[in-house]
Amino acid sequence: MKKLATMAVAAVMAASPVMADLMFPSLSYRTGPYGANGIPFADGYADYFTLLNERDGGIGGVPVRVVECETGYNTEKGVECYEATKGDGALVYQPLSTGITYQLIPKATADGIPVHSMGYGRTSAKNGEVFRNIFNYPANYWDGASHAVNHILEVNNGDISGKKIALVYHNSAYGKEPIRTLEELSAKHGYELMLVPVDHPGQEQKAQWLQIRQQSPDYVLMWGWGVMNQVAIQEASNIRYNMENFIGIWWSGSENDVLPAGDGANGYKALTFHNIGSDYPLYDDLKKYVIDAGKAAGAGDQVGTVLYNRGMYAAMLAAEAAKTAQEIHGVGDITPAMMRDGMEALEMTEAKMAALGLPNFGPEFTVSCQNHGGNGLGAVKQWDASAGAWSKITDYGPSDQDVIAPLVAEDSAAFAAENSIEAGCN
Repeated sequence: MKKLATMAVAAVMAASPVMADLMFPSLSYRTGPYGANGIPFADGYADYFTLLNERDGGIGGVPVRVVECETGYNTEKGVECYEATKGDGALVYQPLSTGITYQLIPKATADGIPVHSMGYGRTSAKNGEVFRNIFNYPANYWDGASHAVNHILEVNNGDISGKKIALVYHNSAYGKEPIRTLEELSAKHGYELMLVPVDHPGQEQKAQWLQIRQQSPDYVLMWGWGVMNQVAIQEASNIRYNMENFIGIWWSGSENDVLPAGDGANGYKALTFHNIGSDYPLYDDLKKYVIDAGKAAGAGDQVGTVLYNRGMYAAMLAAEAAKTAQEIHGVGDITPAMMRDGMEALEMTEAKMAALGLPNFGPEFTVSCQNHGGNGLGAVKQWDASAGAWSKITDYGPSDQDVIAPLVAEDSAAFAAENSIEAGCN
C-alpha cells in the first residue's frame, strides 16, 4: 500500500510540473533574555529544511520554504506572528513556547492548522480525540517529571520514601506544568515535594537558593529556560550543592546552561528525548550542502549543540510527517489538513532514522488519533566539565503511565467540557 501511495505521489508530481512550495513557519526568538537558547533551535530547524531543498529538491519533489517570525518569547507577539503567517499556506506551527502554544490551541484548531509542541505545551494535548490538531510527541512534561523521579528511584534502589525533592521552576505556565504530576508521584512514592518558583527572566535567585541551602532537599529538579538555568546552576555551585542530585528538564540541559559555571557545573544532569553531538552521517550532508555552501541560517557555530540538534530534530519530524501526508493523499503539494493526517499517522522506527542518517538519534514512537504524544520515552544525560560535553548515561525508558494516563484523561475531559468538544476520532 505504501509503495502504491509513493508511486501515486510521483505520478501526480510528474503530471504537475508547476507546484507551490511547502511552507513551514518558524516562530523564533533570536533576541531578548531567551535569545541565546532560541538561536540554535531556529538555526537547526532552518538548516534541515535547507538541506532537503539543496540535496533532495524539497520533500517529495516539492520545495520547502521556511518563514521566520521573531516572537521574543512573548506570547502576544507569538500570536501576532501566527496571524501574519497562517494565510500563506502554513503547514504546522512549532511555537517553542508553552505560553504561545496555549494561545494557539483554539486558534489553530479553528483554522485547521496543526501545532507541534515537541516536549512542551499543554501536556493533555496528548489526547488526540480532544486536541485533534495539537501534537506533543515524542514526550511531554508529565513524562519528563516521571523520568526524573524514575532516575531518582533507580539510584536509590527503588525506595525514596522520606526523601525531599525540590522543584525550581520558571513561574509561568511552562514551569507549572509538572507540579500536578510530581504531587501524584509524591503520594505514590512517599517523598516530600518542595516548590521553589523563580520569576521571569530568572536573573535573581539568591533567595531561592538560600531556601534550598536551609531546607537541604535530597534532590533538586529544574524547569527553567534561558538565563534562569545559568543562574540556577551557578547558585547551586555557590552553595556546593551536589550536582549529581540536580536534574533539569530537557529545556534546562544545553551547553548555554552549564558553560558559565565552569567546573562548578560538573556532574549536573538533564533529561533528553534525543541523542547528543554530531557524529551522524546526516551532519556530513549538512556540512556539504548547507554550512560549507554558505546557506546556513546562522554562523554555523551551533551545529551539533543540544538545541541545534533539537531544532533539526523538530524539522526532521515535520518533514517525515509531510512525507507521510503525501503518501496518504497521493499528492505532493499538501494542505494543512493533509499535514495533520500525516502527523497523526507518523511512525518513527530505527530503520527510518538510520536511513535518514540519524541512527539511534531518537526513540522509536508511533502516533495515532488516540495518542498525539508518542511513546513518552526519555533518557538522562550528564555534563562532564573537563570534556566540555554531555553524555547520555541511561537508555530511553518509559514514564509511569499508571499515574500520567489518568491525569491526561482528566485534564483533556475538562477541556472538552469547557469548550463543548465532542471527543472522538473522525
